[in-house]
Formats: sequence, structure tokens, C-alpha cells
Amino acid sequence: MTAAHHPDPHPCQVPARRLPGAPGAVVRAEQAADGPGPVSAAEMAALRAEFARVRALVARAAPGDGRALDLLRELEESVADPTPEDLSTMVYVRRWFTRNRPALAGTVTSLMVHPVVGRLVDAAGGAVAEDYRRRFGVPGP
Repeated sequence: MTAAHHPDPHPCQVPARRLPGAPGAVVRAEQAADGPGPVSAAEMAALRAEFARVRALVARAAPGDGRALDLLRELEESVADPTPEDLSTMVYVRRWFTRNRPALAGTVTSLMVHPVVGRLVDAAGGAVAEDYRRRFGVPGP
């Protein structure tokens, strides 16, 4: 199931969009509640909760697929304090799900374009933020 077909959509969701590098993946990303600036503890908790929700979806859709769950853990670590290497990890995770678990690719990709992740990347600044926007088709602040 992709995020575009999520059974209980968040009321603040933006329209679905296609992502570069993820054929057929259509995702929705929630709008950030607090806007630009530092990410609050509550927002980080919401992002962690979203990762937990996706892990549960992956566990149900691909029981016993330890690799998929390992990649989600790696992705969660990568988005917390993004570096150029972390962007490469994000691209690898997206590609792996697109190739190996295509039904989950959009849902996993929605984590990468989550507004809190965008703000974490913007806080990293410079080339990291520019590369993130280029790789994931996310508009600037």
C-alpha cells in the first residue's frame, strides 16, 4: 500500500505527487505544523511515530523480511542528522524498496519527504539541502 492510498489520511496532507527515481511511487507528505526553524521535540516524536507506523506496515506486508526492517532503521538514523552520505543512504533505501518491495516504496519514500525531514536537511544547510531537494524533488524553504 502506498501513502497515497493510506487508509487513514492525516487531515493536513498535501496532494499526492510523483517522485523522481521511484517509478510509480506516489506519496503524500504532511505539512509541517511549526514552519521553518529548529525542529521541536514534539515534531521529532511525530516523525519517530511515523517511522514506527511504517515499520508495522512493512512487518505486516513482508513478514520475516529482516532486510526491509534493517533498511528502515538505517533510514531513520540517516534522517536524524543528515550528511551527504546519509542522502546516499536515503537514495539506496528508496531504490531497494522500489526494486524489492514496490508496494511499499511510496510509503517508505514518504518518510524521506516528510516535512520534518526537510527541515532537518535544511538545518544541515548548503550542499546537503540542495542535493536533497534535487534528489527527492522537494521544493526549497
